[in-house]
Formats: sequence, C-alpha cells, structure tokens
Amino acid sequence: MAQQAYVTETDDGGSGDEPRGSRLRRLWNRLTGGWRGDPRIWRRGLILAALAIVLALVLFLHSRIPNRIGNLGSLTETFLPWFGLLIPVLLVLALVRRSATALIAIILPTAVWLNLFGGLLLSDKTGPGGDFTVATHNVNAENPDPAGTARDVAASGADIVALEELTASAVPTYAKALAPTYKYHSVEGTVGLWSKYPMSGVKAVDIKLGWTRAMRATVATPEGRIAVYVAHLPSVRVKIKAGFTARQRDTSADALGEAIAAEPLQRKILLGDLNGTMNDRSLKAVTSQMRSTQGAAGSGFGFSWPASFPMARIDQIMVQGVEPVTSWTLPRTSSDHLPIAARVNLDTSS
Repeated sequence: MAQQAYVTETDDGGSGDEPRGSRLRRLWNRLTGGWRGDPRIWRRGLILAALAIVLALVLFLHSRIPNRIGNLGSLTETFLPWFGLLIPVLLVLALVRRSATALIAIILPTAVWLNLFGGLLLSDKTGPGGDFTVATHNVNAENPDPAGTARDVAASGADIVALEELTASAVPTYAKALAPTYKYHSVEGTVGLWSKYPMSGVKAVDIKLGWTRAMRATVATPEGRIAVYVAHLPSVRVKIKAGFTARQRDTSADALGEAIAAEPLQRKILLGDLNGTMNDRSLKAVTSQMRSTQGAAGSGFGFSWPASFPMARIDQIMVQGVEPVTSWTLPRTSSDHLPIAARVNLDTSS
C-alpha cells in the first residue's frame, strides 16, 4: 500500500518546527544585513563611539575623578563594577545603528572593565583548608528578629563573630542566642565580638565620632594570639545639593587606619561595616595596609548591601599577617545587610 507523507505548513513557508539555530541565525542576519558595501557604517554612530570612549576613560581614570565636588570620585568608585552594564547597552545600540566605528570603540571600555573586574567575575579564588573562620554582620538596629539573626550567623561555624549596629536593648538577646556557641564575648558601644577562645586587651577604638563604634581585642587562638578589630564607620549619604556626603566616614577611616597601624601584634583581622568598597580611595588608610579576603580568596563580587538587592560590598573582612583561604556571603537574615564570612590560615610559617 502506498504511503503518503504529510507536510505541515508554517506561516513562513517552512516545514515543522524550525531549529533553534536557524532562528538565531536569521536574527543575526537581520542585525548584520546590509553592512557590506555600505560606506556609512564608519560615519554612523559617532556619538555612541564617543560615549564608549568616555566610559573607558571613567573606568581607567576613576582614581583621578576629584572628590572636591560632592565626593564624586568616591561615589563613582563605590558603584564602579556596575558601569559594566553600560557596555551591552552600547553594543546593542551600535548594532541597531549599524555603526562599525561604535563597535570598535566599545572594545575599549570592555577591555578596561575586564582588566579591573574580570578576575573577580570569571575566576574562583576560593581554596580548601584554613584553620580559623571569621564572620561579621551589621545586624540593623531595627532588626525584628535578633535571636534568629544570631543563630543564623552562628550556623556559619565561625570561630569569632563580629556584630555591628547593636542596640542596648538587643544586646542581651544576642548574647543569650550566641552563648551556646561562644563562651566569650564583649560589647563596646554599638559593636561586639563573640569568640570561642579567650579574649583579653578589649578596648574601644576612638574613630573620632564622639561615641563608640569600634573596638579591638586580643583573641588567644590555638595558633597563638591575634588582634581583632571590629568597626562600623559612619554612614554616607547621596544628596542632590551636597553630593556624596562622606566627610565623617573618611575621618573615621583615617583614625581606624592609624589604630591598626599602631597595633603591636603582627596578625590582625578587621571585621565590620566600613560603609565603603575596596575601590573607594577614601578608605586607603585601611585598605593600603590590609588585604580583603574577598579580593584575595573569594568568588565573584560578594556584594553585601542592600540585602534585598545587593549592589556593593561595604561589609568587609580584611587581614594582615594571615593568609586568606576562602571568603563568601552568608544567607540573608532579618537585617538589611548580608552577613559575610571567611576562612584564613593563621599559621603562615610553612
């Protein structure tokens, strides 16, 4: 018996389901069609090309943007990684405009951005091991569930935990929730440190605020003594008339840097909310002498604020005299910040 084959007609005259590759090829042909033999591809899109060059200059020369006007330099550096989102926008516009000049110009900001941040985004520097785990969390003064937040941070397995933005009324709740895991703790002003190991030399650190938002302690670990600093630098604000107002934060950062530089112990760990990123030049009194665990041994950007849609890593773990092994962001709690943690090697003799 003869067999009859039936072919299903489609709107575009094809048969059956069109392969995905064919659809993508057709879309690409639409975008690139008409480029050959068109001399205007070099004259079109000059404004787009200029914008690409300006973006490249901002990324490359961000440290030269002055802070004299509204701390514009620090504001740019705080959100510098996000400038990379402008690159695909320019790319799409260049394709729509069919501008070869713009496409070539876009190579510049792409290369600069990858040089600045490609290592963070494309490589995983985390490693195994580590003999000491630390964590820090800005718990938010208005936290509706301090006990739950404390338990969540303790679940990280950290040997020491630093908490910032503590209120006097909430401290007993945090202390009770953390007591089963951490035998030792101390609170100075609005910051506190919980430890599995004995602490000594606990004192407030003057960061020129008029009230206490920083402290230091010596922790007696199995690998010897280490100096641990906990700090919550003043908040910054973006105001239409005043720009990026960060003068008090910058003054406190300088004071904190001086205290850390004067620390007699060789091994130092800084935990806290610095209200600034590692790119922000105004934190150089601290960042110039300590390493970020995220930058040295993390994966990705490790953004920590705001918790609902993290856009910047203003919470930091920084070290001197110890070796970062891995660094990560912990799950969200009831705070507006994400907690962060890191493992380090205290024994760097080998």
